[in-house]
Amino acid sequence: MIRVLVVDDDVRVADNHRKLVESMAGFEAAGVAHTAHEALTMSERLLPDLVLLDLYLPDESGVRVLQRLRGNAHPLDVLVITAVRDVETVKAAMQGGAVHYLLKPFPFRELRERLNGYAEAQHELDSVDEAEQADVDRVYGKLRAAEPQHTVPEELPKGLSAVTARLVLDTLRSAETDLSASEVANNAGLSRVSARRYLDHFATTGRITLHLRYGSAGRPEHRYRWASGRGAQ
Repeated sequence: MIRVLVVDDDVRVADNHRKLVESMAGFEAAGVAHTAHEALTMSERLLPDLVLLDLYLPDESGVRVLQRLRGNAHPLDVLVITAVRDVETVKAAMQGGAVHYLLKPFPFRELRERLNGYAEAQHELDSVDEAEQADVDRVYGKLRAAEPQHTVPEELPKGLSAVTARLVLDTLRSAETDLSASEVANNAGLSRVSARRYLDHFATTGRITLHLRYGSAGRPEHRYRWASGRGAQ
């Protein structure tokens, strides 16, 4: 049984992650923390195997918490779940030993896949007394395989990047309703102009659907939704 400590300052998000962990065979939610202090205190008391760590915490840097968690006498792994996108933070998390860095927003299936990959990697290591190179390659392969590769199969127009395109698609895929260009931009951390370019492109190619919503002033607002039946592309 893999014991998981969930750390997120958003009570609703933390509870959703706890429920997901509890729904998975082989996993147990050991506890939920909403601050850095709670995370560090509970990790020492509960001795989890894995921490789902948000980097936006009210009382201390999430990267610092990661470093302190990894420096504890009790060995544990950390899976970062955050909306922080700057490269220096990503590097710091990798250097701090995070097994994954999952960017919000995301469909729950992505977290489920990463947890399953983590569990499979742990099982591989537990099944041998002394690791050979093939065992090591298998373990790291399972961790890499747990990272879904959402593709953007069609050729993008000049000036559009595949990385941002996937971000826009993932933002719509994880939304429970249709979104405006401004809402997509806010959720994805993009400018409205940039988000609108990608949205218009994908609406034209059929990857997403577009409809108009008329407000009280009679002016139409463009609303975008993930096109059903597109699978995990």
